[in-house]
Amino acid sequence: MNDFKDAFQFVLKWEGGYSNDSNDPGGETKYGISKRSYPELDISKLTIKEAEKIYYENYWIKAGCQHMAFPLNIINFDTAVNMGRKKAEELWEKTNGDWKDYLLLRLYTYSKFKQAKLYFRGWANRVLDLYQYIKES
Repeated sequence: MNDFKDAFQFVLKWEGGYSNDSNDPGGETKYGISKRSYPELDISKLTIKEAEKIYYENYWIKAGCQHMAFPLNIINFDTAVNMGRKKAEELWEKTNGDWKDYLLLRLYTYSKFKQAKLYFRGWANRVLDLYQYIKES
């Protein structure tokens, strides 16, 4: 559970508070939880505890992070949050469990997204921060 708590805090650092960016395909978001993915939620009133429950059940558990050792569990979790569980699974399968390859492949994948012109620097900074976090842990 401690790995999840640490991973959740890392995600919150990058996902932040409320946003409604018209260039973001997720649309209205809070703590990284999007209206597109959770249309039944009142995103503006989402609490941190509710977000934590969603992340634990729908990302940590469903992405299989509880079965992975650190640092792959936090990388896979953050990737599932930022790119979707399906994309995280694809990247995981391509890297054969090498966490550095996973991060590099993640950067390469970002470069292929149509929103890369707007968001690549932020995405790259997030991956570099994750790398630094892992190296310091």
